[in-house]
Amino acid sequence: MARAEQLPLGRGRRETPAERRRRIRTRELAATRLGPPDGWLLGSVGLVAAFGLMAVYSASFAVGLREFNNPYYFFTRQAAALALGIGAFVVTYLVDYRVWKRFALWGLLIAYLGLILVWHTGDPQYGASRWLQLGPLPAWQPSEFAKLALVIYLASWLEKQAGRRVGFVRWALPFGITVGGLVGLILFQPDLGTAVMVGTIALGMVFLAGLSAFQIGFVGLAGLAVVGLLAVTEGYRARRLAAFKDPWADPQGIGFQIVQSLIALGSGGLFGRGFGASRQKFAYVPGAHTDAIFAIVAEELGLVGGLFLLSLLGFVGYRCLRVGLNAPDRFGMLLAGGVATWLVGQTFVNVGGVTHLIPLAGIPLPLVSYGGSALVVTLAALGIVANISRHRPAAEADEDGKG
Repeated sequence: MARAEQLPLGRGRRETPAERRRRIRTRELAATRLGPPDGWLLGSVGLVAAFGLMAVYSASFAVGLREFNNPYYFFTRQAAALALGIGAFVVTYLVDYRVWKRFALWGLLIAYLGLILVWHTGDPQYGASRWLQLGPLPAWQPSEFAKLALVIYLASWLEKQAGRRVGFVRWALPFGITVGGLVGLILFQPDLGTAVMVGTIALGMVFLAGLSAFQIGFVGLAGLAVVGLLAVTEGYRARRLAAFKDPWADPQGIGFQIVQSLIALGSGGLFGRGFGASRQKFAYVPGAHTDAIFAIVAEELGLVGGLFLLSLLGFVGYRCLRVGLNAPDRFGMLLAGGVATWLVGQTFVNVGGVTHLIPLAGIPLPLVSYGGSALVVTLAALGIVANISRHRPAAEADEDGKG
């Protein structure tokens, strides 16, 4: 007698997992229609990426000439990363976003593995082990990939939790283990800024998933308490906190970066000194082409240029959120919303640190700061959002076609 799995479907047997996946896949494809992508999103992402490449060149040619005898050292590497990032964007744009649900768990496991490897065998730079070197390949940051892996995993997991009560064992415990594990591994590098961003992304996504403001506030306050404890118990973090409180108490020491960044911001005035004319990038502002690049942009292009850049980044985040709100399913909504939370939150933390609104966190400005790992992963995430923007509910598409 033939095996049950080979019999046609009927009242006497249940469908196999493979058949169920095919049925769901067919239903999902039938429920949506492909249309043009969000042109505003594509245009704004391209504009910010091009702006960032020119900003890296302007902010880095002095340090490139001084340290490598090549003013184009950082520019050429950022241009190569941008080309790779565009390739990643094209790939994720062409792949149906629902495919990533199949690899959500694998992506999270790879993120964990990368963070464990960098903890044990990573390449230490600036007193921290955040880069992983694999043979002749350029060093990369697993923590950047972990952001995308977490967004995809949480979007898939939270979609499955729809309609379930927020119980400790079924909901809160697995969420805490997943997010807490990533945060803990990133803190060991140590990288408090990225750890805070991972927590922020997770909280933003559970808010989009429908968790109450009270519950999110409780978790957020608990997280802030842990961050505060880590800040006062670790030497360099405590010094950063002291520098934030009064950077002018030690302007040549721990407060040097904040003071010099504020000088750059103030020197730009309304319209700036002009592109390439910054003075603070000449060995004054540490990380002028990385974490503090916004200070150089504001010095050269003034308040108008700085606000223009922030408006562009805010517009990218808005388009991502809009794509999420118009997504044909819950997974697409959470995925696009998670990317929006990531970009807007990281922009706020970076610019807030440079402008002395919050303590310096040492994280890059999305699509602008020098750094191949961050640029490639961010563009890959935006490619996924662009793919989501192509999908519309079939009924809505049919109505548009009739209209």
